[in-house]
Amino acid sequence: MTRKAIGDIAPARLPPDLLARNFGEVEPALDRQAALVEASRCFYCFDAPCIQACPTGIEIPRFIKRIATEDQRGAADAILTANILGGMCARVCPTEILCEGDCVRNTEGDTAIRIGALQRYATDWVYRDGAQLFSRASESGRRIAVLGAGPAGLSCAHALALRGHQVDIFDALDKPGGLNEYGIAAYKVPGFAQREIDWLLGIGGIRIHTDRTLGRDLALDDLRQDYDALFIGVGLSGVNQLGIADDAVAGVRDAVEFIAELRQCPDLSALPIGRRVVVIGGGNTAIDAAVQSKRLGAEQVTLIYRRGPESMSATAVEQAFAKEEGVNVIHWARPSRVLSEAGQLTGMEFEYTEMTSDGRLAGVGEHITLAADTVLKAIGQTLSVDGLSSAGNTLALRDGRIAVDGDYRTDVAGVWAGGDCAAQADAKPELTVQAVEDGKRAAASIHRALVGQEN
Repeated sequence: MTRKAIGDIAPARLPPDLLARNFGEVEPALDRQAALVEASRCFYCFDAPCIQACPTGIEIPRFIKRIATEDQRGAADAILTANILGGMCARVCPTEILCEGDCVRNTEGDTAIRIGALQRYATDWVYRDGAQLFSRASESGRRIAVLGAGPAGLSCAHALALRGHQVDIFDALDKPGGLNEYGIAAYKVPGFAQREIDWLLGIGGIRIHTDRTLGRDLALDDLRQDYDALFIGVGLSGVNQLGIADDAVAGVRDAVEFIAELRQCPDLSALPIGRRVVVIGGGNTAIDAAVQSKRLGAEQVTLIYRRGPESMSATAVEQAFAKEEGVNVIHWARPSRVLSEAGQLTGMEFEYTEMTSDGRLAGVGEHITLAADTVLKAIGQTLSVDGLSSAGNTLALRDGRIAVDGDYRTDVAGVWAGGDCAAQADAKPELTVQAVEDGKRAAASIHRALVGQEN
């Protein structure tokens, strides 16, 4: 048997037409008839558990009832008033563990209302037609800076602009959108993120400045001096490392970098991929990296996770989807050694793991070796603290993130924070929809502070 070449990484493993199908929308939109049929299944519960399960508190029975009566504008208004990024969340929210998971129809012998699909049906026309559902209050004369053009920053900016404030958003990347533009699988949101942002900006009062990085181009003290308030929603830009020697080996890279490159690639047939890809991690980033590797043409894709499937942060639906796509999943194994020749990756060695009687994860001494041209690391992200200091004092942290109180205030006067980069006393899920809610609530807190100062 002839051994495959070391570093067998190449573009155009699949023909362009197949790539186009692989990265087209994985979940088609409901048509009118399907939406009406699905909406008719809702019981319109008075004390609906689905509302409680939604981090942004969308009045779900209300918008579904409006779909049923073909009041699409009313349905969109009910959604977007609560969640200004309702179109994106309709596509990427893990509804099976949120609203649909708590749907009263989600019982044996029945199925939950397809709330996510109905939410998309109710909002898609807004972005297609450019319909503006909101109008700004009169100019307040107040200026707020927002760091980060991801879900938290965009949500905060829109809520502040709605109240008549002028908002400047600064983002380190070339395009706004954050995770929605750079970090989610392409087949989930093809071409959608910028359409939603263009619509959101239509309210006016928001300016976006790209390629502006805190610590390099921007200083916290300057922003505090130049603006009436500052909101930080920079997400998590750092990446956890494996804890083994891997930096000098070509073929080992971060999964978030791979996904971002894929999302911004204008011609997927020009994007190289290995024949044998190994993904390390158990979250949505790991699943997205593994499935997209397979859809790019990798022959063997293996996802390795150090614990069991119940401990993975990726939902059961996402895990099942990866397996349906041909991803081989191995649980209870952790990386122990990178294998290489002349600085080029050839494979990885993993040690099988188990939970000890005192609840610790430990290796069992048995190993498995996997051949690989590419290894993608998806083992979590961290906060970059560069620039997070004011008057010589670094913003207080909690569990490695910016510490905020119940109103999203930091320990520095005039500075708020939200989204993945921030941590309250009670932990919250790291989801797009939660970041949107953080931004919305922080904006309300900022507005109260500014109005209080005026009074």
